Amino acid sequence: MTMARILPVLLLCGSNIFMTFAWYGQLRFPNTPLWLLVLIGWGIAFFEYCLAVPANHFGYRIYSAAQLKTMQELITLAVFAVFSVTYLGESLRWNHMVAFALLCLAAFFAFTKFE
Repeated sequence: MTMARILPVLLLCGSNIFMTFAWYGQLRFPNTPLWLLVLIGWGIAFFEYCLAVPANHFGYRIYSAAQLKTMQELITLAVFAVFSVTYLGESLRWNHMVAFALLCLAAFFAFTKFE
């Protein structure tokens, strides 16, 4: 696999890590003022954009928009699964795994050419 194919995936992984913390990292701080959480979230989201925009810019040269979005959703779910277990201390259940498997099936259809 060439670097041109891998780079968008790596950038999307990085951007999703930042965005997951921007959106859900604040859940461990329920007593923090909302205005402060919003400002911190915006600050973290800036770095997400610094990775997501190039990921889509370079990725669109190789992948379709539907493929990029499908990749992004799968990466988001994988990052969130790790985040929710390690950072939030939640557990993954069988129904979460079924949902992930169905999304993987969706990715199969997004990346397979049927003609």
